[in-house]
Amino acid sequence: MTAALDAVLFDAGGVLVLPDPTVLAPLLAPYGADTSIARHCRAHYAAMAVKSTAGAGETFWSEYDRAYVESVGVDPDHRRHAAQLLNITRTAQLWRWPIPDSMAALASLAHDGVPMGVVSNASGQIEQELLRSEICQVGDGIGIAMRCVVDSSRIAYVGDSVTMDIGGATAAGLHPVLLDPYDDHPNAEFERITSLHDLIPRFSRR
Repeated sequence: MTAALDAVLFDAGGVLVLPDPTVLAPLLAPYGADTSIARHCRAHYAAMAVKSTAGAGETFWSEYDRAYVESVGVDPDHRRHAAQLLNITRTAQLWRWPIPDSMAALASLAHDGVPMGVVSNASGQIEQELLRSEICQVGDGIGIAMRCVVDSSRIAYVGDSVTMDIGGATAAGLHPVLLDPYDDHPNAEFERITSLHDLIPRFSRR
């Protein structure tokens, strides 16, 4: 039996929004690509599967680009050039096309009063992009109300365990920080602090 849930956090890219197919379809059409929205939606997930299988991190998208252009039917002779063009076009701001099925589900969850939030491994733009696309925002507004909308790359996660806390934070795209008050991990490659007071100067005064 599937366990009941109290709340849900969503990633943004691929879950709520996709790289805008209304831009990518005509961009790749001259290279033989299918221009249907459905084909480009499918291409994203096919490309993400290839990227994941390759173990490519957040900053490496070459596998994604090659798989994407292949999935939409770009002519084999043009795939290298089309993938390069996709790479320079698929900017962070292009992740803005609302996934219709996800939007319907969000509305249903909101109607049922389910607490929701967005934690995306973006780099500072996702809150504005979701608001601009009228998808969601923190609190009441034109989109679905969320409890929080944050970019995980700008969020620090402080823990005391390398395997559980640092490993989990890294996997989630958060900035890992180890509380190491007695310098037990002198050769660690991640950030360490000796006291939570060390964090205070990192935040701008509001």
